[in-house]
Amino acid sequence: MDHNEPVRVEGPKGRDPRPLYSVNQLAEELGVTPRAIRFYEAKGLITPQRVGQARVFDRRDRARLLLVLRGKRLGFSLGEIKDYLDLYDADRTQAGQLRLLLAGTEARIAALEAQRRDLDQALAELRDIQAQARAALAARGRPAGRS
Repeated sequence: MDHNEPVRVEGPKGRDPRPLYSVNQLAEELGVTPRAIRFYEAKGLITPQRVGQARVFDRRDRARLLLVLRGKRLGFSLGEIKDYLDLYDADRTQAGQLRLLLAGTEARIAALEAQRRDLDQALAELRDIQAQARAALAARGRPAGRS
């Protein structure tokens, strides 16, 4: 058995077999550690099935984990991500989920824009300090050099 290939099990009511992934397979595929996956499971963000003693993850778990990782990359808290995922489970029309998504993205954009303003200000101040230091060195007949 190739440990990199998902395990195949018979789907419900004779449907096509669906892939199930072990913790290690899913971790390798998504570029995270097995420990991270177990952490997200403990937080209730994914709920794997059990086959014997082993936890197995299906397409839904994989999709949810991708959303978790994307949300983290974009700066959302695990609580915000869980609220978003829970709304999807509760409301298949996705109206509540989409409203929450809009509110969350608007707040995150505002926070990032504020950070950008702060960074721009810090960069301007640092460049001013550099210019002053170079001018002071030049006034003393010492070249600034590049560092």
